[in-house]
Amino acid sequence: MRCPLRRPSPSFALRNIKLLHTLVWAFFVACIVAIPIAAIERRLFLSAILSVLVWLECAVLAVNRGRCPLTDIARNYTSEKSDNFDIYLPEWLARYNKAIFGSLFVCGESILIIVWLNP
Repeated sequence: MRCPLRRPSPSFALRNIKLLHTLVWAFFVACIVAIPIAAIERRLFLSAILSVLVWLECAVLAVNRGRCPLTDIARNYTSEKSDNFDIYLPEWLARYNKAIFGSLFVCGESILIIVWLNP
């Protein structure tokens, strides 16, 4: 008798990984954008919490040699090598993602520090 649970097809698994990766990416982009906004509004606790979340994500990326762990999982389901094979983003945005949002994060952190130090 066959087990009713089957292993998902590679294309189904890859679509789900891409969807999850895109949702996680959107969450962290929202955090990065919200940090300076919250700081300017003097919601420093919120800004600090968002900052800690992004720093934790940076630590995860650092431990994984600069890659999201979902990228490594997605590689198991495709041989594709494009910059956006594992996420629903345009290829140019996937390619420059860290440079763009890393720069925005540094700017947001700078604003947070300036606001924090100037009551």
